[in-house]
Amino acid sequence: MEILHIEATSDTPKVRMDSILGTFEISQRCFPEDAAGFYSPIIEWVKQYIITPNETTHFNFKLEYFNTASSKQLFKILILLEELSKKNEVIISWHYNKEDSDMLSSGERYSKLVRLKFNMVEI
Repeated sequence: MEILHIEATSDTPKVRMDSILGTFEISQRCFPEDAAGFYSPIIEWVKQYIITPNETTHFNFKLEYFNTASSKQLFKILILLEELSKKNEVIISWHYNKEDSDMLSSGERYSKLVRLKFNMVEI
């Protein structure tokens, strides 16, 4: 699979999905006008990755902010990763600024909704 790389814009995050290394990252700010449209190719890429995944997959969420519509799309990704975790190791690292209790709460909420290993990483 090709690396999926999307540069950040003023309202969309930076995305880097590397199937060779099994490392994925979504970072910066995320409030696209059409969240479903923005995340559609990312979700499709993850679906393809799950067909022939690495033994271990690391997914880093380094978001500064995301809107409600993006939250739903992030949850879809986590559901896919939860399915993958039934056969392979999946590690989620949820990065948050130590002064951003909302982002910490979001990560904690997601960690309770899916059965995945979540690492809360204070920056």
